[in-house]
Amino acid sequence: MMHNTTSHDVLVIGGAFAGMAAATYLARARRSVCVLDTGKPRNRFAEASHGFLGQDGRAPQEILDTARAQLLGYWNVQVVQQEAVTARRADEGFVVTLASGEEHEARKVILAFGLRDTLQNIPGLEERWGRSVLHCPYCHGIEFSERALGVLYRTPMSVHQALLIAEWGPTTLYLHGEELAAEDAEKLAVRGVQVEPARIAQLVGNGHTLHAAQFADGRERTLEALYVAPRSCLSSPIAQQLGAAIDDGPMGEMIRTDTNRMTTVDGLYAAGDIARAPHSVSWAVADGVTAGTSVHRALVFG
Repeated sequence: MMHNTTSHDVLVIGGAFAGMAAATYLARARRSVCVLDTGKPRNRFAEASHGFLGQDGRAPQEILDTARAQLLGYWNVQVVQQEAVTARRADEGFVVTLASGEEHEARKVILAFGLRDTLQNIPGLEERWGRSVLHCPYCHGIEFSERALGVLYRTPMSVHQALLIAEWGPTTLYLHGEELAAEDAEKLAVRGVQVEPARIAQLVGNGHTLHAAQFADGRERTLEALYVAPRSCLSSPIAQQLGAAIDDGPMGEMIRTDTNRMTTVDGLYAAGDIARAPHSVSWAVADGVTAGTSVHRALVFG
């Protein structure tokens, strides 16, 4: 089968915050850049993004729509709304095949496709993800100040999370049937964090609003925001296909990079949540800038 192949200086796989930032800096460096995007940013479940300078409280998609419109104002940028399915090394760089069968080649590639979160199997949890079931207190904590807060135990790091969340209001650590070490119980007590050992049968509330955690015996405990630390995995197999090293980070899979955001594969870079912990829009944009400028320098001096 014959494929049409389009050539660029740089391919950016992922068009959310890290990818758009990288592409913008490359465009301003007068390099031809193509962004491949599926239109499913990780924070699409949230109504608003907080803590991003000058954009506090705006819907994530609104910010991305503005960024894309500005990016497309550059003559040397192409945005393709398709999934990158496979990738391979080529003599002069990389070749990426899209779901349509179309091929794009580039001297350098920046991975910015984001993570996929896996939530614990509790009824009422997934449908409230990003609204009243949350991950980052810096992104969404102040909106729930002094309300009934909870942390769902997943790993021993959940104790640290509960100690932190208590800064925003009265907090309960829901062990969900897990064991708690004595020294951790002492730390929680000092911070005034309560501990609920029973397994949660379901979360109850109206729509995206959370009212309580309900247990198997019918007992309920008031709960208005539940913080979780989901297990995260890469949302694309491209890094593995190209042989990049992947580490097991504190929240799940993470592509190994150096300070320039280059992976263990020469010419292949990674930016955003897939290559760092912790996560936020601001950090993703900063990492995208680092990757974009690093790639440009490699094209000039490499």
